[in-house]
Amino acid sequence: MADIQVRIDKKKLERAAYVLKCVAHPIRISIIDLLEQKERLTVSELQEVLKIEQSLLSHHLTNMRDKGVVDTKREGKNVYYFLTDKNITHIIESINSCSIF
Repeated sequence: MADIQVRIDKKKLERAAYVLKCVAHPIRISIIDLLEQKERLTVSELQEVLKIEQSLLSHHLTNMRDKGVVDTKREGKNVYYFLTDKNITHIIESINSCSIF
């Protein structure tokens, strides 16, 4: 057993746990999936696809923004949301490829 060791450094594990806690919700996973497909979307566009209340969507987006998963860019009257790191989409790919779900 002495030759077994953790292969991921502590900071990466902490960041992974932090991000996983943030996205561990069906709506947030859906937001990530949509932003992967379209690169950037407004709240109205996200709301139209997800068919949820604007206040609930804003709550999730605020949480994801606070955790650094998404960010925004204003263009005129529109505020666009986008993923800060495309690597997070690997979570969606992993879930989709698992046979246990």
